Amino acid sequence: MRSGRSAAYLALQPEAVRSADLIRFLRHLHRHVRGHIVLFWDGLHGHRSLETTAYLQTHRDWLTVYRLPAYAPELNPVEGMWSWFKGGVVPNLCADGLAPLRHEPRRGRRRLQRRPDLLQGFLHKAGLFL
Repeated sequence: MRSGRSAAYLALQPEAVRSADLIRFLRHLHRHVRGHIVLFWDGLHGHRSLETTAYLQTHRDWLTVYRLPAYAPELNPVEGMWSWFKGGVVPNLCADGLAPLRHEPRRGRRRLQRRPDLLQGFLHKAGLFL
């Protein structure tokens, strides 16, 4: 990925996100994204666990993580993205099972990737600039 470009990556799972899940996702990102990766993380327990913290410490050469303050959704660019998803990708979705709940967000992520202006807008609204 070129410097200054933003992208949205999405991993869906039916159960709670744990440290092992986060580390697996980070390994996947590292295999598929060239260059340095910058993450903005909220206070999810898995983000703060000893296992995750140890992994982050040993991979600073390709990964930088900024922790957002607690109870500050206005500083989290993901909040703008989820609002866009709820209003434009899955409004009024009443799924009969998990399949549509997996398909629609993935479809929305593909749409979002074609709109770098939206991704930059989510960052700018949170006061972040690449």
